[in-house]
Amino acid sequence: MKVSVRPSARSYILSYKPYNSFAIAQTQFDGVAEILGLDAPTRDLLRQPMREYSFAIPIRLDDGSTQVFRGFRIQHNDARGPSKGGIRFHPQETQDTVRALAMWMTWKCAVVDLPLGGAKGGVICDPHNLSEREQEAICRGWVRQMVRNVGPQGDVPAPDVMTNAQHMLWMLDEYEHITGSKAPGFITGKPVTSGGSFGRTEATGYGVIFTVREALKELNVRASDTTASVQGFGNVAQYAIRLYEQLGGTTVCVSCWDQADQTSYAYQKKDGVNVDELLTATDRFGGIDQGKAKDLGYRVLPGEDWLKQEVDILIPAAMENQIVEENVHDISDRVKIIAEGANGPTTTEADAVLRRRNVVVIPDFLANAGGVTCSYFEQVQGNMNYYWSKDEVLGKLDSKMTAGFIAVSDLARARTLYLRDAAYVIAIDRVARACRDRGWI
Repeated sequence: MKVSVRPSARSYILSYKPYNSFAIAQTQFDGVAEILGLDAPTRDLLRQPMREYSFAIPIRLDDGSTQVFRGFRIQHNDARGPSKGGIRFHPQETQDTVRALAMWMTWKCAVVDLPLGGAKGGVICDPHNLSEREQEAICRGWVRQMVRNVGPQGDVPAPDVMTNAQHMLWMLDEYEHITGSKAPGFITGKPVTSGGSFGRTEATGYGVIFTVREALKELNVRASDTTASVQGFGNVAQYAIRLYEQLGGTTVCVSCWDQADQTSYAYQKKDGVNVDELLTATDRFGGIDQGKAKDLGYRVLPGEDWLKQEVDILIPAAMENQIVEENVHDISDRVKIIAEGANGPTTTEADAVLRRRNVVVIPDFLANAGGVTCSYFEQVQGNMNYYWSKDEVLGKLDSKMTAGFIAVSDLARARTLYLRDAAYVIAIDRVARACRDRGWI
């Protein structure tokens, strides 16, 4: 499997805003801790990661020079089972971002009742500017630094932003080389031909739409009567659009990064975005070529305009901190549902506005839990060395996501809670109980 690289490309940034994601995650936790009445020791334990690793990865580049990259792994909590979480490659990665993502992973696994804890990893780098060999060296270097602290029974990594199945396979190969074992359950998101799971590619995007489908049922609205606007055109967005279209919905706008201009654009087509058509103008990282999109009949708008569309559903499926205090009022009164396909796309201030407007916000750690759910399925299959069919995987995924949404929605109605708060109450209560049952607090 080849990794597409453009050595001359610059940093890939999707409307990145200078918000501290970890502070947002902690603020969200603090509010739910009050609802649950958690005692001080429990709050102290769950408010911070249990373990943090920060390390250097020196790599010899193709031109003969050496560059030192910074890597991270944050393990937030493993009371309910092995830590689980992706590894992202991003030029603006920070330790606080990884801390927030690790905490959200803990709640994400708990809200859909997976026997896993939360972790996250990253490397500060830009794959656009790295050759295939250099990317492989970073992957192997990350494993060498973390091999004593990850593994099938302790911490199971997965792909995330700008990492893919090939990166995971390099990491697995390095782990098995060092440990002298065969351990396909060490890492998930691998190619199906090398111990990966059918359905993993579709899982996150499909999971988003499974929750949207359930939300529409509760609103007594048919999917065929709705339209959507999506931020991002990577794996999550593409499969969300595909399944939403199968349900009868129409996506009229997508927004993503234009590598050439180093800015984002929205691509609007009133009669509906055609994923296969738009993919002909899209690079491996989900960036759309503006000129090719125009040739395909798309109207090109400023990137923020994805948020201003007169649609029923918004799906932020790019990076964190995209719906913020400065742009939340641009959202149309017509919008009924916001399904957070990305991790942490809505800041605390923007969320308060959406709450007052009674928008149904399906929180990220529920909406996009399809990815970790299928990763769990892959982990189980790898540990058993027994693999399921695609229909089995997607059927189990639908069941898990639907049950998770219904549990959250039922609690929200029973206790008159905002959907995000209800999801947090379920997740944090499950983790707190696990910590107490183990005698940690």
